Amino acid sequence: MLAGQGTVIRESETNHGRPGPATMIDVARKAGVSLKTVSRVVNGEPGVRPATVAKVLVASSALRYERNDLAASLRHRARSFTLGLVIEDVANPFYSAIAQAVEGSARERSSLLITASAREDACRERELVMALLRRRVDALLVVPAGTDHRYIREAGFSTKIVFLDRPPAKTKADSVLAENAAGARRAVEHLLAGGHTRIAFVGDAVRVFTARERLTGYRRALRRAGIDVEPDLVSIGDGTWASAKQGTLNLMALPPARRPTAIVAGNNRCTVGALHALNGGRRRVALVGFDDFELADLLGVTVVRADPHRIGRLGAELAFDRIDADDDEPRRVVVPVELVPRGSGEIRP
Repeated sequence: MLAGQGTVIRESETNHGRPGPATMIDVARKAGVSLKTVSRVVNGEPGVRPATVAKVLVASSALRYERNDLAASLRHRARSFTLGLVIEDVANPFYSAIAQAVEGSARERSSLLITASAREDACRERELVMALLRRRVDALLVVPAGTDHRYIREAGFSTKIVFLDRPPAKTKADSVLAENAAGARRAVEHLLAGGHTRIAFVGDAVRVFTARERLTGYRRALRRAGIDVEPDLVSIGDGTWASAKQGTLNLMALPPARRPTAIVAGNNRCTVGALHALNGGRRRVALVGFDDFELADLLGVTVVRADPHRIGRLGAELAFDRIDADDDEPRRVVVPVELVPRGSGEIRP
């Protein structure tokens, strides 16, 4: 550990036959200096004469002390060289990609990453956030599940906070988001350009920021095209692919005159659910998903693709910027999305 990082002396296994752990007092006595002087030497503080530094180092070596970085971070709020990350679900490829990007950035800065999944549970999010704050991580990156994040600031920690994929609620902090509404609008416009007018939306619960924004973009695109938004063509589920599958089956069971000829899926799980429902169907339906997923290219699924790696890396960069040189103004970074045509969205009505 480098001097100046808030290190302290740790007990050794033995102290020249003396049982029990030694203390900084032992070092002070052996070196013939004050306890405060030992602390200043150990923590790399300036203003101690070289001869005194040498005496303390000789004494600590004779007593076989080692430095305890964890104790230093707890006592002096020094760098712990750890980041915390609370994501929605590490099993979701989108969020695992974010985690990989944050981990890569952390390693480049000689830091470790602690990752946990809130699973869209606000109570679990709060428990995980508070647990990581108590461990004095240098910065915390959160994909929020809750609707009120004032508790983070009210907890009294000085940890730097960055929100990923979704903004904080009722508090101010840095955030990195995707073009959710704009991306859904492009999906609808792509289908409109292909001749579709009966376009359905299969999405996640609207309490989720990304789902709400994408539904808003879908509705705006239809209205701009002079097409009424029909409630029967909007299916809102619980975030699982099974729910999206059932929603798609319900849409395809509508009478022919009301049945959609195209579907916009609100996220990768919704797209997978829609594919399950449409598999083997006699009627071909155009489909554009939001977020890419594994094998989408082989399946020929047209998607609006956000870049989770970029979201994770930008979030980590914001976090390290805050650690290195904090300022008062929260920043919001919006990552662009792109429409990737692969065939499923190009089916004609």
